[in-house]
Amino acid sequence: EVQLVESGGGLVQAGGSLRLSCAASGYTFDDYAIGWFRQAPGKEREFVSCITKSGGTTYYADSVKGRFTMSRDNAKSTVYLQMNSLKPEDTAVYYCAADSAFYVSQIAREYDYWGQGTQVTVSS
Repeated sequence: EVQLVESGGGLVQAGGSLRLSCAASGYTFDDYAIGWFRQAPGKEREFVSCITKSGGTTYYADSVKGRFTMSRDNAKSTVYLQMNSLKPEDTAVYYCAADSAFYVSQIAREYDYWGQGTQVTVSS
């Protein structure tokens, strides 16, 4: 059974930092690209970042570029999202997802497996 489990969310003041983790199990980790998405109340789920299977390339939404850094440790089957200079508009539930396609995607519906999400709240 494929499982993705996010952790590391919480409440932080604007300008602060959090590091999210996504631990995977039940499949060959480096056969899948990983994406981070977020969903704020009343809004659609949106792309945040993604990383290729090897971890050699990452992509970011313009809204987080320069503040967020995504990485993966294939030996630990874990992906990380380091979030710095957080803003109140970053408040959302953050999800990681796994995609078996050859090319990494920024489109949520193309991902095969999803975690349950972790809440990030940034106070002003």
